[in-house]
Amino acid sequence: MKVGSSLLAADTGGLSTRYALGLAQFISACHADGREIVLVSSGAVAAGRLMLRDHSHEDTSNAARQAMAALGQTQTVALWQRLFDHPLAQVLLTHDDLRDRRRYLNARATLSELLNYKIMPVVNENDTVAIDELTLGDNDNLAAIVAALVDADLLLIATDIDGLYTADPRTNLDAEPVNEVLELTTEIMAMAGCAGSSVGTGGMRTKLEAAEKAATAGIQTVLFNGRDSEVVSLLARGQLRGTLLHTSATRLHARKYWLRHMPAVTGHIHVDAGAAHAIAHEGASLLPMGIIRADGMFQRGDMVEIVTDGDAGMLHVIARGIAQYGAAEINRIARTHTRDIGDRLGYSYGENVVHRDDLATLGDTGLLTGEYA
Repeated sequence: MKVGSSLLAADTGGLSTRYALGLAQFISACHADGREIVLVSSGAVAAGRLMLRDHSHEDTSNAARQAMAALGQTQTVALWQRLFDHPLAQVLLTHDDLRDRRRYLNARATLSELLNYKIMPVVNENDTVAIDELTLGDNDNLAAIVAALVDADLLLIATDIDGLYTADPRTNLDAEPVNEVLELTTEIMAMAGCAGSSVGTGGMRTKLEAAEKAATAGIQTVLFNGRDSEVVSLLARGQLRGTLLHTSATRLHARKYWLRHMPAVTGHIHVDAGAAHAIAHEGASLLPMGIIRADGMFQRGDMVEIVTDGDAGMLHVIARGIAQYGAAEINRIARTHTRDIGDRLGYSYGENVVHRDDLATLGDTGLLTGEYA
């Protein structure tokens, strides 16, 4: 379950248990029914801002935000701990924890072990050390990633409105609630606004993006109003008053899900049409002969995007995968036969630049981008 800053921030600054208490009672009811909960909680920056307001009230720099997060993390966990009799565990994740396969699996093992001990993890992004270009950005998407990480049955997103509407109900009186979404179409995504609350980083669009990620992993998502005590009470009894976003019937293999949705490094491998077809339609690995060039500063073991020429000079992202060679090495072996890799580099990590087992195709979900052009 993800709880946003708007449900924890006090009107005068800092954190409040006003809405957290009802959510904690819901979690306790779940525990009593034998359900395991992983809590993804925002609020650290809001808590830290109050503690530093005499020193940096107007400071919006990244360093100030990180200092607020460092102070506020303990406050956030302390708030939740006051509401439970059993122990909680703080788990802070970074972009690199989710991008690196070994660290990703380590995080999954830690969360699973905590749940085995009946300890509820309280997860947040580690804003204290994250840098702008390598942040996860919002806890909605982090919650979807964590849901897949622990193989959750359901993703619950507690927000400050009643769910998805056809338009923003705070500015459009004609907006109507959407109780159920069978598929996240372009029209559904267009219903979401872009802005979040004054204390949070996400809005309705990030919640739909999170639901889309969760659906890919076979996980349904529920959006509900965490400020409405009746809604929370009904939810504890299995009755939803909000929006249910369904999942697809099939479920990606956990590794393929990770490859498709984890953050990639800045950079890409540009391939020709033949290689693009082989990857997209024949389940092939990426070999040096089909590579035009590599852009960026990525290293061996990094997750990168594989792109090909699209329309109007744009590049089309066809797949994502773990590179067996760094960008500089790929540029030295591009357009060569696999048997020549050793001669070009003086060593070889194998004939595949990206092995098919380390590669996930995007199909029609691939993006056109001019960023690398």
